[in-house]
Amino acid sequence: MTANVAARMEEVCSSPPRLEPLDGAALGARELDLIGRLRQLSAYPDDKPVHPFFSTLAHQPAFFEAYMQLGISAMASAALPLRTRELIILRTGWLCGAPYQFGEHVVTAKKIGFTAQDIERIKQGSSAEGWDDADRAILRAAEELHGNAMISDATWTALAERLSPGELIELPMIVGHYHLTAFLQNSLRFRLSDYNLGLAST
Repeated sequence: MTANVAARMEEVCSSPPRLEPLDGAALGARELDLIGRLRQLSAYPDDKPVHPFFSTLAHQPAFFEAYMQLGISAMASAALPLRTRELIILRTGWLCGAPYQFGEHVVTAKKIGFTAQDIERIKQGSSAEGWDDADRAILRAAEELHGNAMISDATWTALAERLSPGELIELPMIVGHYHLTAFLQNSLRFRLSDYNLGLAST
């Protein structure tokens, strides 16, 4: 992300959301089933209301289903380890200047052992000191996909030494899914939760 953090936060988060979430009663059985599956995977309490991001996306039920199915697969069926996925998601969220996505996944990453120093290095990217070769290759792949829509030969070779064919397929799909998520959340001007510090998170 090249823009000033405060300016980007102002741009994305300071105005009201562009679409209002649907009332829970307006959600169909298909949407509620997918949301229920995601609740189970993420341990989101059943007594809490439907997350407003999902009830906003439900304005387009057919696309909502496709989006949710990929997200569920990334959580439930991914071969890439959770730590690797969080590296990918955080770097992608930072590059996209996506306050909601980045802040939410800082919270997730800290639950699995990421430190504030790790988060700051993710902001700096693959060129930061302290990464091992495996993490550096993962971060560089996310950067190359963001900047050039493909993984370079050198980075692919480094990844292929460590990842299975299935994991090599997953990596750009996860990057793409979280680009889509950033596009949606930024364009909808999705508001931050009380605990979410957006791009200022460490």
